[in-house]
Amino acid sequence: MFTGLIREIATVQSYQNNILSLKAKHQAKLGDSIAINGVCLTVIKINAEGFSVELADETRSIIDETKLQGKVHIEPAMMMRDRFEGHIVQGHVDCIGEVQEITQGENGTNFVIVVNQKYIIHIIPKGSITIDGISLTVNEVYEDTFKITIIPHTLENTLIKNYKIGTKINIETDVFARYIDHILTHKNKQKASSWSDIDNIQMSY
Repeated sequence: MFTGLIREIATVQSYQNNILSLKAKHQAKLGDSIAINGVCLTVIKINAEGFSVELADETRSIIDETKLQGKVHIEPAMMMRDRFEGHIVQGHVDCIGEVQEITQGENGTNFVIVVNQKYIIHIIPKGSITIDGISLTVNEVYEDTFKITIIPHTLENTLIKNYKIGTKINIETDVFARYIDHILTHKNKQKASSWSDIDNIQMSY
């Protein structure tokens, strides 16, 4: 689990044969879970300058692999003793969004992001969203777009400062919105267990 608070901006050294190698100050250990631009990946190799992670085919089919070059956000998985900040982030990218509009506001920069319309139901006004691994708050939601406002501190200390119209971004929607939608969608599809079913289950142990 992650919090969506970026701990470091690392540099991609190479990406080939599903293996992504990074130059980073973070001292990872084999088997660690680390979010790279919002994607939860496992450390498989340690070297003098950083570490390498491996991407599964399923992961590669969802994310935009052009994001795996140059500079990337990294966040090590949260530890039990850590202070909980940001919001609950799983590191499971739902879809790719695209920057459609950038405007300067009074106290921050507004970004309008377009996504596949089927994901809008999981994007909640004033709710949480993860953009390239960054925990953010949704301002407004429209038919197939949503708006976020980035404060100067976040803009300066993340790669969002480099976003342009057309920039592709990894999006993880709110985990609670996904769970609730799944439960409600499947609620009427499942037959309620009878006492006979429960007895049969108990007898099988």
